[in-house]
Amino acid sequence: MSQKLRKVLIPLAIIGLLAFLGFSLTQKPQAPDINFVTLEGKTIPLSSLQGKLVLVNFWATDCPGCIAEMPGLIQTYQQYKDKGFEVIAVAMSYDGIQQVINYSQNNALPFPVSHDSNGEAAQQFNEVRVTPTSFIIDKQGRIIQKLIGELDFTSLRQLLDKQLGRVS
Repeated sequence: MSQKLRKVLIPLAIIGLLAFLGFSLTQKPQAPDINFVTLEGKTIPLSSLQGKLVLVNFWATDCPGCIAEMPGLIQTYQQYKDKGFEVIAVAMSYDGIQQVINYSQNNALPFPVSHDSNGEAAQQFNEVRVTPTSFIIDKQGRIIQKLIGELDFTSLRQLLDKQLGRVS
């Protein structure tokens, strides 16, 4: 290979590789094709929520961080639900179904609550093991954020305002 050709091809190859890496890093993964079954027995395919901004929150009744963030999650849901925001609360498989039902009723959770009885949802969302873990899914069904630990509601509301457009 001639020296001139090498001087042109090597920078082009590097630019192409960097462009590919940049493109790959900006591509958001598609959310899994999963059906949530609520405590009331209603099936909600995640795909049916396309066009909405969705927060899937993995939680447990014995998780202090989960319990601490629930009032903020309820308030945020109430504030944004009519603007295209949906929450699906997914109780972990190790959480007793009766505990989940009692907590949901006692705290009047206004959003759909699902019990991940066989651990399938946690598995499909990249092996969720820690609670709380939340995924924010954009209107096209792509995961735009994964948040481990208690939600920062100031940041969440800023994201919701940006994604949903500021509507008062």
